[in-house]
Amino acid sequence: MHSTLIVARMDLGSADDVGRLFGDFDRTDMPHRMGTRRRQLFAYRGLYFHLQDFDGTDGGERIETARTDPRFVRISEDLKPYIGAYDPATWRSPADAMARRFYHWTAS
Repeated sequence: MHSTLIVARMDLGSADDVGRLFGDFDRTDMPHRMGTRRRQLFAYRGLYFHLQDFDGTDGGERIETARTDPRFVRISEDLKPYIGAYDPATWRSPADAMARRFYHWTAS
């Protein structure tokens, strides 16, 4: 399994709207198309954390393929009023907002 964690800025009052947008998106076939196994959204003191688990070892390739789908484009646009780049000066794509895992442990 492969996981990604996107970090961005979000007004805490918009969590319900963001959750609704992802709820609608996740009821389509897009999660399956992207290989998404699980999505979790977190908010903390103006920060937004989007944890996504994928089938296989690399979800990035399947996401790149899905990025041109009109539903992916639409949710990206719909989220803009609620989610902002953590560092607007360096943000070019969601890859620029992904946290780097530096430790991992799994129970045996």
